[in-house]
Amino acid sequence: MPVESGSSAAARQAKQKRKSHSLSIRRTNSTEQERSGLQRDMLEGQESKLPLSVRSNLLDLFSQIEREFENIYIENLELRREIETLNDRLAADGQAFEGADLAKGALKTKASHSTSQLSQKLKTTYKASTSKIVSSFKATTSRAVCQLVKEYVGHRDGIWDLSVTRTQPVVLGTASADHSAMLWSIETGKCLLKYMGHQGSVNSIKFHPTEQMALTASGDQTAHIWRYMVQLPTPQPVADISQTPCEEDVDFSDKDEADCDVEGSIDCPSIRVATTTLRSHQGVVIAADWLVGGKQVVTASWDRAANLYDVETSELVHSLTGHDQELTHCCTHPTQRLVVTSSRDTTFRLWDFRDPSIHSVNVFQGHTDTVTSAVFTVGDNVVSGSDDRTVKVWDLKNMRSPIATIRTDSAVNRISVSVNQKIIALPHDNRQVRLFDMSGVRLARLPRSNRQGHRRMVCCSAWCEDNTSCNLFTCGFDRQAIGWNINIPALLQEK
Repeated sequence: MPVESGSSAAARQAKQKRKSHSLSIRRTNSTEQERSGLQRDMLEGQESKLPLSVRSNLLDLFSQIEREFENIYIENLELRREIETLNDRLAADGQAFEGADLAKGALKTKASHSTSQLSQKLKTTYKASTSKIVSSFKATTSRAVCQLVKEYVGHRDGIWDLSVTRTQPVVLGTASADHSAMLWSIETGKCLLKYMGHQGSVNSIKFHPTEQMALTASGDQTAHIWRYMVQLPTPQPVADISQTPCEEDVDFSDKDEADCDVEGSIDCPSIRVATTTLRSHQGVVIAADWLVGGKQVVTASWDRAANLYDVETSELVHSLTGHDQELTHCCTHPTQRLVVTSSRDTTFRLWDFRDPSIHSVNVFQGHTDTVTSAVFTVGDNVVSGSDDRTVKVWDLKNMRSPIATIRTDSAVNRISVSVNQKIIALPHDNRQVRLFDMSGVRLARLPRSNRQGHRRMVCCSAWCEDNTSCNLFTCGFDRQAIGWNINIPALLQEK
């Protein structure tokens, strides 16, 4: 007696399923017609200001939409049954799929030649509907190693900004919404000094290029310059933290985001009086920075202006106006008298003070939302980040269009660029920190798990070029700053 082959049996079974599916659709259509007639009769008995013809037309349209969704749902159920049947058949042959659940990744098979056609058909059928899911779960091949070295905990509110000193001793500075700025030992994580001279949120902190002086900007509409003297403690043995690949990403649960009460836990010297107070803004001073040489500073404010001050006299030298909305950030070039200001008006402006007689300005229009920051690189480039979820690299000699564009899945906050490695660190609203090279190629993502990483929005990043245990720092609204050791091989950067 002839035996029916497996392929012909599968074809006959699929044909029967399609037949039963078509019958169910016919029954559904007839049921829908009865239902729509009943609903139309009920509609006529209800009061409404709409004409009856309009209401009837709307009802017909919604009925059609409901029918389409019901048909799709029925077809989806049939396809799911077909998947289970094929998987059971492959499993019986000893050639089961690995990762057959479509929601967890691509279908992978080690089936023999007899089952390869079925698996290929299954992949093709669901290729369009699962391409996004599959691509989001693809295994990465990053060889970068990102190690969390130290956590700096002590602020009572979110940390807006952080910076590393450019002179010895090398310390970390943080600016917080708790009206204070703190200086930390990078190696031990101990607070060395606390500045408490502001009456509002401290929004930024920058260190003098050659002296032990700090510049802070605040919501109290002022910027302060204050001197500090710190002595580094003896480094303690560092706990053994295993090296973590830079692609670990495990979300925190809500209970992991509980605030840490650190009140009374920080005992360090404090300063309450500024050496110099810079006043003239009519709104929140959101950022400030030193010009090359350290004899002048620039401040950016919500009053839509950036001011240039003389440090020695505290006098206002220039008021840089032109932005249509509040400023969000300002940055100075490390070796030239150039200033870049960012704004909520979706632009950033380059101010040139190299010629004392001519103060030129160039406007960069490349973003569609608030420009959260724009920073210089050592060369002739500017890197800008925005709430439009993009980061763009610009050439100062050709400002019409960016030379590279990085597209992300979350708003970008205050970015930083490594001087030595030319790596861009992107802090995001979604608690991630990503690393890219200047050509826009993604190098790594800092690890996040239930044991390490930021629990809330990451506000700022800063690189440290000195030979310390940490070469990248990040801070966020989880009230902590984190020191990372980033090791990216040269071959990976060249890709």
